[in-house]
Amino acid sequence: MKKSQLYRYIAAAIVFFVLAGTAVAAKIATPGTSSATKRSTRKVRESARTQRKISRLRHTRRVRYARRSRRHRYYERFTANSFSENDQTAGDIVAGEDPVVRQAAIDALGNMNGTVVAIDPTSGRILAMVNQRLALSEGATPCSTIKLAVGLAALSEGIVTRNTPVRVGRRAYMTLTEALAKSNNTYFEALGRSLGFERIHRYATQFGLGELAGYNIEGEHLGIYPDEELDAKLGGVGRMCSFGDSISMTPLQLGAMVAAMANGGTLYYLQHPTTPEQVLDYQPKVKRTLEIAKYLPEMSDGMAAAVQYGTARPLRVNFSEEQILGKTGTCSNSGTRYGWFASYANTNYGRIVTVVFLEGGRPTYGPKAAEIAGRMYRGLYDHSFFAAKTPVEKDGTAASVGVSQ
Repeated sequence: MKKSQLYRYIAAAIVFFVLAGTAVAAKIATPGTSSATKRSTRKVRESARTQRKISRLRHTRRVRYARRSRRHRYYERFTANSFSENDQTAGDIVAGEDPVVRQAAIDALGNMNGTVVAIDPTSGRILAMVNQRLALSEGATPCSTIKLAVGLAALSEGIVTRNTPVRVGRRAYMTLTEALAKSNNTYFEALGRSLGFERIHRYATQFGLGELAGYNIEGEHLGIYPDEELDAKLGGVGRMCSFGDSISMTPLQLGAMVAAMANGGTLYYLQHPTTPEQVLDYQPKVKRTLEIAKYLPEMSDGMAAAVQYGTARPLRVNFSEEQILGKTGTCSNSGTRYGWFASYANTNYGRIVTVVFLEGGRPTYGPKAAEIAGRMYRGLYDHSFFAAKTPVEKDGTAASVGVSQ
């Protein structure tokens, strides 16, 4: 045999043994691989009971999300118009009014559906009353302006001071100053419940609510303070003291109360001179003296804070030269939204009380009324209303009418 043939036989034998070993190894590994593949493709199925439970949970979550979505999409619908298409001053009796104050009030109100009343807190004289038909009407829900009466009542009864913390949330507390500035409803609901209906009713009527504010003002209607507490299902006395529910207050009633706060506690009958002769012969008439002088600094901090950084801060868009103290109010009833703002200028000269009351839809609210008051104060300031003037001597003193309390 030749050497070349021998080499070929040896090479063939080597190849045969290599291939045979690979086949044996593949045969040994195949069972394990097949078993692993079967295990990886095996399906897991829940029992019928588990499937029903998962379906029930999935449906419950879907409904909860839908309810949240519906709640966020809710909007209160209003039917009243915030803007007047007619001359709101038509029929106003203006011969006895201050022309500068009246013009400033007209310019500030513009075409907003509402009224502006300006009062001299040192005498009770109405300096201007724009849209007298609305100003002399039976009034409306006072909204958060009722908190002025509630705050004075709570201070008088020793329930709180300006620094007393009152719980308004799970871990939140608030003082009187902050509550007035931000018009916190929970705070005043708590004060109302602490006072009780009988006491808050007594103070409210003492401050002039529920009785005519004017003295022989033709056409004035009476705002009503109820003799019974609001039903507990509707919020009770707490709701009355935060939103003013079940109470009807007129712009004149609110103006008379704020005028008493501005002058230190004298509640005047408001008078509206209708001729120049009545202006010359004007004599203030005192309804009663309120024992509130020592509590006014505690209230004034919150009223000033409302204008500085609280709900009445839109006032400062137009006027910031003098300190203004005030309180806003916003609420609605039967498709009509109300916007209130009562304030007074804490100045050495030209002290004046203004009440802005608006009726309408969504554009109507308390901060908007404060903005209008700011425009009015700007108009007065530009006409030197707050500048020092030569004093005018008047004969006679304030005549007291009614019983002093």
